[in-house]
Amino acid sequence: MSDASPPTPPKPPEEQGHWERRIETALWNSRFLVMLAVIPSLLGSLILFIVGTVDILKVVADVLGYYLLGGTQDIHDTLVPDIIIAVDIYLIAIVLLIFGLGVYRLFVSRIDQAEVRYPRHPFNVASLDQLKDKIARVVILAVIIEFFRAVVDIRFATPLDAIYLALSVLALAAAIYLMSLGHKGE
Repeated sequence: MSDASPPTPPKPPEEQGHWERRIETALWNSRFLVMLAVIPSLLGSLILFIVGTVDILKVVADVLGYYLLGGTQDIHDTLVPDIIIAVDIYLIAIVLLIFGLGVYRLFVSRIDQAEVRYPRHPFNVASLDQLKDKIARVVILAVIIEFFRAVVDIRFATPLDAIYLALSVLALAAAIYLMSLGHKGE
């Protein structure tokens, strides 16, 4: 048996003093300060989605121009890196989106439409740790994409460079495998 008494329940507003009620209302409403992070995150996400889409459309235009219109500029050296950069931009946009919506849900209010229709959606986070974990997964994907962009540009000077590349790919594969082990139940 423990000596700790159960916590006292909160007082209803009619039992609070005038100043206590005002202060607690102000403190509770201060949660809306997170909107200073939510709104710019969502705007940044929107901008990055637009930039990534415009980059992909430029690639499509370059490919069409090269193959259909007989363009003279060779696209083969830039095609894959340009697409990889666009995918990287999309992943960063997703990070901002998950962050903005997750912070809103945790500190301001639940997003009822998402919780009713899609209870297991990535935007429905129950804790800061869960939000951090979801963001970390997308950031790791972005780092992997960035790694592959660097790999595309590699020119091997020695056979040892190829071994280093193989070891890097092996380390990435091991990291992905270990990440998947930690999330088997999801």
